[in-house]
Amino acid sequence: MVRIGLVGLGFMGTTHFGIYSKLPNAKVVAIADVDAAKRSGDISAVSGNLGDGSGSKLDLSGIACYDDAAKLIADPSVDVVDICVPTPFHAKTAIAALEAGKNVFCEKPLCLNRDELNAIVAAVKQSKKAFNLGLCVRAWPEYRHAYELYKSGAIGKVRSAVFKRISPSVAGNAWDNWYMKGDMSHGALLDLHMHDCDQIRYFFGRPKSVSAAGARGIVSDHGIDHVYCSYDFGDGTLIAAEGGWAPAKGTPFEMSFTIVCEKATLKLDASGYHVYYVDGTSEAPQVADSDLPTGWHQELSYFVDCIERGVDPDKYQNIDEIADSYAMILAEEESVDTKKTVEVRYV
Repeated sequence: MVRIGLVGLGFMGTTHFGIYSKLPNAKVVAIADVDAAKRSGDISAVSGNLGDGSGSKLDLSGIACYDDAAKLIADPSVDVVDICVPTPFHAKTAIAALEAGKNVFCEKPLCLNRDELNAIVAAVKQSKKAFNLGLCVRAWPEYRHAYELYKSGAIGKVRSAVFKRISPSVAGNAWDNWYMKGDMSHGALLDLHMHDCDQIRYFFGRPKSVSAAGARGIVSDHGIDHVYCSYDFGDGTLIAAEGGWAPAKGTPFEMSFTIVCEKATLKLDASGYHVYYVDGTSEAPQVADSDLPTGWHQELSYFVDCIERGVDPDKYQNIDEIADSYAMILAEEESVDTKKTVEVRYV
């Protein structure tokens, strides 16, 4: 049984709690949150852009409850520290947990700046423990199928690809309304669009440069709330992504892609996931898993399995790929602000 210490009971923390409760080889043994109501199990104030199926009350019977992450990290019963607090607290918490000899699963985005990025990368490489980041789209069933089909070589080289992620406004959805504070979240660029930036790194490797246009302060105080970006791989392919969280509350959440390859086009939109072949045939692969239906379920189940078996959790990511995606986001932010094409500086 892998024993989980969960730091933060917001939208992602309660989502993780619900997933762990259904895994046969995982048990939440400790939680930490600054909110006394959440430490009592009251999560009625929690909401998110994809909804929350956790209910308004968690049964925390038999679970150690702390008001500080440091106390949870020091708990000898904890095997994995799962970090679901706001981004400004990721680096300090992750590094402390790694240095304490804990395995770490940290929600995205990794951190706020290059100095924190370098410090986390160094801590992960010095640690003998496992580290994964919640880049859940790498494990999301439709994206995973598309990735494996593309990487198999069966549909040839990519010609163009567009990834899109549009959320209704998340204003008021989190502790201290931190999403709307640009210094804390960096807007949708870092907290939302990061997923598609990372997918581009995952599918196609390292771009040489990026050209991005973005709008600051649409809904947040000064974060980048909407962004369009083109990625230059130096080979003539057209790879782009769009992301934002400015639409009014109630607007349907959109996650989509169109990947045009030599022998087929892969498409995910509101009508579902389809593969369209150049000979005119098509298919709608059935990729859903009733037991592990989302990327959140897939990534956490996989991480727990790896900890239980004592193997590296490297199926979906490694620290170098995580660092690459973050370097790409930093280049996008610079491109938005300078209105210039920016070369990506990898760690």
